[in-house]
Amino acid sequence: MPTSTSEAVRVAVLADSDTRWKWGALTARRIAPSTSVELSGFLLRGRATPTARQLAEVGVRADDLREVTGNDFLRAMKDETYDVVVLALVGGGVQAMLHGLAALGLERRPVVVTGYVGVVYEKLSDGLLLRHGADVVLANSRHDAERFRAVYEGVGADACAVTEAALPFLGGAPYRAEDGRDTVVFAVQPSVPESRADRTYLLRRLVEHARLHPDREVLLKLRSKPGEHTTHLEELPYQKLADRLPGGLPANFRLVYGHMGEVLDCTDLLVTVSSTAALEALHRRIPTAVLTDLGVREALGNHHFLGSGLLASWDQLDGGHRPTPDADWLSRQGVAADGSYDSAFDEARKRVAELLLVPALPAPAPYYTPATAPGYLPALLARHHLAPDGTPLAGAGPKAEVTGVRRVMRDAVREVARGAYRHGVQRVAPVIRRMGEL
Repeated sequence: MPTSTSEAVRVAVLADSDTRWKWGALTARRIAPSTSVELSGFLLRGRATPTARQLAEVGVRADDLREVTGNDFLRAMKDETYDVVVLALVGGGVQAMLHGLAALGLERRPVVVTGYVGVVYEKLSDGLLLRHGADVVLANSRHDAERFRAVYEGVGADACAVTEAALPFLGGAPYRAEDGRDTVVFAVQPSVPESRADRTYLLRRLVEHARLHPDREVLLKLRSKPGEHTTHLEELPYQKLADRLPGGLPANFRLVYGHMGEVLDCTDLLVTVSSTAALEALHRRIPTAVLTDLGVREALGNHHFLGSGLLASWDQLDGGHRPTPDADWLSRQGVAADGSYDSAFDEARKRVAELLLVPALPAPAPYYTPATAPGYLPALLARHHLAPDGTPLAGAGPKAEVTGVRRVMRDAVREVARGAYRHGVQRVAPVIRRMGEL
């Protein structure tokens, strides 16, 4: 393993969605104790495996990128040498890979890093305990670091892995108003809010805002195209709701895709329910509003912004209100653009560098084991085709590489299966749910 910052650090990132790939790859470059990083990307095969369009929109490149199953990844960890592994997965996926890595019994294993893509507003204990066992559990702010340590210490687990850092994709030029430009951007979320009525309400208010201010450009920033999935399921894409909106859309209203940072370059007001895009905007000092129209509720995630000074309703925004963020809240959330952002990763880089110097790291030791969670862990590991001891289940071993026509046919069938799944999520499931409510 590297012993100086002049040597290239080999990093593997395993991600299960476009957003987590972005977080994992950027995190890898931020925390590597070297200016030279060899980045290998592994995309976990599943419902949210990013498409080529999504990967291009994320704009983070790797030296090598491949789609794998969990067991494919573990075999790569056994056959190839990596210094650092970043697990950019949901909690259950992280826990499975930790047990899988432990079962490999590697003489020299990589440093294992994990964390969260954005605002942690739900399933705090569940998600954190599923991440326990990694060498580094990144917290995106001082506020999160304190909460994370409290959870681990509360169950008697070692909390030394919790390391304060920041979201790796904050950045961009500070906000500067431009004469003649007045752009409002609503950053949507795939799963917040959930219901058709709530999503239609937010869309209708955004369109009404555009009609009230015909000289203002109003943008609906979308996460994915219909049929694609991101970190969270989106049963009711705003694109489809917009097509059915009575009266059509005003000329100053547009639906946009693309990199969030590029959209923020021309944003004068960012509006959201609870998206991490709010933190990106705040870091650049772009005026930001977190909506209260549907209430301030844990289910919406906007309770995270209590004390921020950002909570506002569409009625207030229609009248010209612009929230003023609270400086102390910004500092605790790690988004204060005061020149300290680049140093926010110093602690993580130092910890990774120290771990790389350890001749032989012990196997990962998660809090959950067959002894501490016998009614929970075995089923969780089985979903990832692992036995309770972390070894592959029967039938999950390596298969001969498929080539030629067979590979084309396999990939085509896999894409059809994904399409069927997405159709079920976006079309069939909502119908069944509505029928059940009758």
